[in-house]
Amino acid sequence: MSIMKEFHLSSKNQFVQQLLYWADLHYPYVSIFDHNDIKYPYGGFQRILLAAQQAFDLEVANQWLGEKEMAAILSYDYKNKVEKLQSNNRSPLDCPESIFFIPEVKIEILVDQVKIHHPDAQRIFDEIISFNQNPIKNPSLEISALTSRNTYLENVKAIQNNIVEGDMYELNYCMGFEFGGNGWNPVQGFFDLRKKSPMPFSAFFKAESNYLICASPERFLKKTGDKLIAQPIKGTIKRGKNELEDSLLKEKLLNSEKERAENLMIVDLMRNDLSRISQTGSVKVEELFGVYPFTRVHQMISTVVSTISEKKSLMEVIHATFPMGSMTGAPKIKCMELIDQYEDFKRGWFSGTLGYFDADGDFDLCVIIRSIVFDKDSGKGYFAVGSAITYDADAAYEYEECLLKASAIVEVLQGN
Repeated sequence: MSIMKEFHLSSKNQFVQQLLYWADLHYPYVSIFDHNDIKYPYGGFQRILLAAQQAFDLEVANQWLGEKEMAAILSYDYKNKVEKLQSNNRSPLDCPESIFFIPEVKIEILVDQVKIHHPDAQRIFDEIISFNQNPIKNPSLEISALTSRNTYLENVKAIQNNIVEGDMYELNYCMGFEFGGNGWNPVQGFFDLRKKSPMPFSAFFKAESNYLICASPERFLKKTGDKLIAQPIKGTIKRGKNELEDSLLKEKLLNSEKERAENLMIVDLMRNDLSRISQTGSVKVEELFGVYPFTRVHQMISTVVSTISEKKSLMEVIHATFPMGSMTGAPKIKCMELIDQYEDFKRGWFSGTLGYFDADGDFDLCVIIRSIVFDKDSGKGYFAVGSAITYDADAAYEYEECLLKASAIVEVLQGN
């Protein structure tokens, strides 16, 4: 039986750092989530840590929805179980397709106190605050691009030819990067990335030797009561060097016909996906083309809501909505086929989803972007970035946008 006990915190940042190093040492399955005090419609992740000794896949998790708390990660390549598709590209890392676990310890991190859910909460707290871990600066790692600039530009032109031929309207094309080196600590990497790029869906997920370090600005799907909330992002522009330039860039994004068209296509796709598991007539666009500031970029975010139909299983929800349209394009199935043709790596955890489920069946899941995937045993990792390719997209501009999205990760891996 779990017991909840409250403890006062003298230094929240120090406690969180000791907490994650402690959990990484003691548990093979760990997740920590953080909203970083970022303003976001319907809020970001709760600030919690979950950890366990055992895990299972989505099929097993399906029976626990609405009964047990769970942490979860789902690979993009789970699409092959949703539709008749394949993933034939080389995998930078072999990551499990789905990992769910029921926490043996849950720790809620509040403003100046912590709530520990565990039968021996006092011992857990004492272990954490006495855990002696001096942060060590990570080494600078060599990064290799899997896609050259010329190949990227050529593929964008080919994708635009597909659009002309009527295959699809918009495709999310991504390029990957590999890195490697001994002595890189993913826990420290999480804190480094969170400092450089604080996001409403920051997360750390450990599954034995595989780690995900996430700084995502995008929610995939949230359920609270009978309400579903999807918030696709399409539309990116850099932040300005001063207040005036920043305001002008924000207005440029808001008024861009191209970016609005990209966003609207994915909003329509998400409306269609939600309608498959929602009460008739309940799907509504609550906000269209909202522009929100983050550390390095402005993003165009729309919010689609609905009322979920009664007695929908976890499997039904995932199969109706996954993968998220912002990471495929429209129409979804044809885009996923072409993604496998044009991209030169297997996405794996990148552009999948992760999050947590409470015991009432509510959940919050983000889109895995702006994230690092790392295997501690091999010392190898990868990350990827992408953008929506439309008929009127400028290939060189899209390439630079991808590099902008990757900039915080590159700085973290190079120790800058």
